[in-house]
Parts: sequence; C-alpha cells; structure tokens
Amino acid sequence: MTSPGRTERLVLPGVLTAEQAARTVAGIIAAQREDGAIPWFRGHHLDPWDHTEAAMALDAAGEHERAEAAYDWLVRTQNSDGSWYAAYADGDADAPTDRGRETNFCAYIAVGVWHHFLSTGDETFLDRMWPAVYAAVEFVLELQQPGGQIGWKREDDGTPVADALLTGSSSVHQALRCALALAEQREEPQPDWELALGRLGHAIRSHPERFLDKSRYSMDWYYPVLGGALRGAAARARIDDAWEQFVVPGLGVRCVLPNPWVTGGESAELALALWAMGESDRAVQILKWMQHLRADDGLYWTGYVFDDDAIWPAELTSWTAGSLLLAVAALGGDEATTSVFGGDRLPTGLAPDCCR
Repeated sequence: MTSPGRTERLVLPGVLTAEQAARTVAGIIAAQREDGAIPWFRGHHLDPWDHTEAAMALDAAGEHERAEAAYDWLVRTQNSDGSWYAAYADGDADAPTDRGRETNFCAYIAVGVWHHFLSTGDETFLDRMWPAVYAAVEFVLELQQPGGQIGWKREDDGTPVADALLTGSSSVHQALRCALALAEQREEPQPDWELALGRLGHAIRSHPERFLDKSRYSMDWYYPVLGGALRGAAARARIDDAWEQFVVPGLGVRCVLPNPWVTGGESAELALALWAMGESDRAVQILKWMQHLRADDGLYWTGYVFDDDAIWPAELTSWTAGSLLLAVAALGGDEATTSVFGGDRLPTGLAPDCCR
C-alpha cells in the first residue's frame, strides 16, 4: 500500500488525512492492470479520458512510475489515425466495446503528458510521448467546425459527427493549451493549433448556439471555467447564476437536472473550477460535502440518490477518486496540478479574425 509519507501533500483538513489519501491512491493502484491500463474498476470498461485523469492523480501522489505506465499504454494502443476508441473492456486493448472515437477523449492525453512532465521534469518521457500527442491533436482538429467548436466524434465507420458538446469542447480547449505548452517546450511551434485554440475559445465564450443544448447537465455549467475558456468576472457570473440549481448543500453537485442525484466526479471537478476562479473556500466546502461518498477502502461511490437515500450506481470508480485527489492537490499548491488547471502560464491561442 502507498505510504502516508508519500501523500502528505494531499492532506486537506476535513477532506483527507495523509493515511486516507494513501488509501485512496492505493485504491486507484489496485484498479490498474499490469500493462498500465486504468479501467473504471476491475471488470468494468476503460475510457481514455478517465484513464488519463486517474494517471494524473497518481502523479499528484508521487506515483510517477505507475502514471508513466498509464501513458505508455496510450502510446501502445493509439489507432493509426491518432485516436483511441471510446471504451475498452477492463482496459484490454484488444477488446474495444465502443469503437466511436470521441474528440475530447483523444485530446486529453496532452493534459496528462504535460502534467507528468511538470511533475517529473523528464525530457525523455516528453520526447517519447510527443508523436502520440501530435497525432491525437491532429485527429481532433480535423473535426473542428467553421464556427470554432469541435465535432463530437467519428463513428466506427469513420463518419464525422459535426454536432458539438460544450463540455467536450471545453475539455479540448484545456488540452490544446497543454499541447501548445508541450510544443513550446520542444521548440516546435504549432501556429495552426494556436489559431484553432483561439477560434475554439471564442466559440465557447460567445456562441452557445454552436453547441448542443445540454444545459441540464452540470458539466456544461462549470466546464467552460474548468477548461480555462472563462475566467474572472465572466466565470464568477456563470457559476453564481446556476449555483442553486446544481449544488445541494451538504451533499455535493447534481449530475443532471431535475434528478435528485449528486455525483462525486462532478463535485470534485466543480471544486477544481472554483479553485481556478480563486474561490478556494467554496471549493473546500464542496469537497467536505462529498465525503459521504467515501468508502472504507478509500475509494468513492460514483453517486448518491438523495430522495431514496441510495448509493447509485453501486460502483467505486478510479476516476472519481482521481478527480478528488487532483482537486486536493490544486488546493494544496502542487505545482504541476496548479499549472495545468490554473492555466496562468499556458498559451492562450490567437484571437480569430472577428475579435482582433
């Protein structure tokens, strides 16, 4: 089991002690396969986005070799077009269960690789990962629409889905910034990526009509902030506007309206978004509230239906634990995590012609 001495950086009063953090990290490690894959839990599926989030949490806990193994899994399993499938049975690369290729899933490798590099300073790792990051970004940008938004995915037969999701595009926004940071570190400028990022950011900030209406989902509420497209007064106004709709005092954050269901992943991600806005007190409060989802083994239940007083679904997911650890790491000042989610030193992209 991970030693509490390695998780002292993840102590947050009222949320985690070092021993509790060690148990949570050990729970993620227990889900990881020998080949580096991190499924939701053993026997369930893996998706590339949540796999990467769990790997980032391992880095935040000092488990760099295990995180590196997770990124090596992505390199080995990348499709020839730069993508990954949306789901793999128990993380088995030979057993994809959803052959769609979702853009935000594919882009997120850039966030994880940049986070690992900042955590370790390992230039050799960066060099090894760069071709995979480059190919993934190129795959994603093939689906950028004229309005700047990113099309959702390619179907199994290669058909592009032009409809764009605000949450997914906001996640891609963060990934493009991290990809550009990697390019700068390698001294390989990518002006086309800068232009794409500028157009995407403009669409997120100014053109909600370019995205499918998923406003019932809390992720569409906070992801423009979490992904770095909104900051300052605009971010605060967005969060405050729907706070009472999505936040359930004492329990956490609803996943979707009007369902009486709070989820740990959304709660921890909102806490990260609040921290990025400079609202650390509210972030800590949200993390304290979600501790009712903590299980004895240190992992977290996915969600809780409060009208029925029921844990649902009855699953302890690596990515829920990962999102909690990343939020705690940001609040604790972990440099790699604050750089990735704070974004103050990440490239911002070039403004589109309409905004220059």
